[in-house]
Amino acid sequence: MSTSADSTGPARSQTDVVVEGIKRMILDGALAPGQRLPVEADLALELGVSRGPLREAVRALSLMGVLETRQGAGTYVTALDSSLLLAPMGFLVDLHAPDDSAALHAVRRVLETEAAGLAALHITADQLRDAQSALDAAGGTDGGTPEAQAFVEADIRFHQVIGQASGNPVLAALIQAFGGRTARARVRRAVADQGALARTAAEHTLILAALRAHDPDRARVRMANHLLAVENFLSS
Repeated sequence: MSTSADSTGPARSQTDVVVEGIKRMILDGALAPGQRLPVEADLALELGVSRGPLREAVRALSLMGVLETRQGAGTYVTALDSSLLLAPMGFLVDLHAPDDSAALHAVRRVLETEAAGLAALHITADQLRDAQSALDAAGGTDGGTPEAQAFVEADIRFHQVIGQASGNPVLAALIQAFGGRTARARVRRAVADQGALARTAAEHTLILAALRAHDPDRARVRMANHLLAVENFLSS
């Protein structure tokens, strides 16, 4: 059984009807972040669907970070913050073929270059300490040479701090999705290029210096140069 969107549009499944119906309820203010959905029978009646498709739609929206089911308490709208709603993008990035790595890193460079500029204006003392801590873990101050995987994990933390310091939660969530999911290529570079770890540590140090100076132009340039090195490796 299917339901049509209108008399001229293509037929839609009942699951699609529920997804669109709940989306419309949220946009119209009938459902607010943190609010419990009506009981299953009432919601199915309101949307004109059976319970099976309703449950399928609720599961789909839960995977998307829109809804959450609490055992014994019902289903609720999440906080709808960017970190939840954009989290599935990381899964999609994971599915990209290796040939797309350079393209993914190019998008990452655009996002993180702007984030660095914004972070230079907004970064707090606590965030500077967090960035320094990640830099230390990556061997950026004592000349250490950690194992490649550990280095990249510290690298990811460093970039996430900068994303959060940008003051833009959507930008920070996108950086987390792209940065964490492109780690494999960065580990590959660290293993293949013996000088990559030392160069990356030096580039991180320059980025952090620009952030400490609250110099957005310098921070953008330092970040762009840093990420171009990864792109050049992937394109070679």
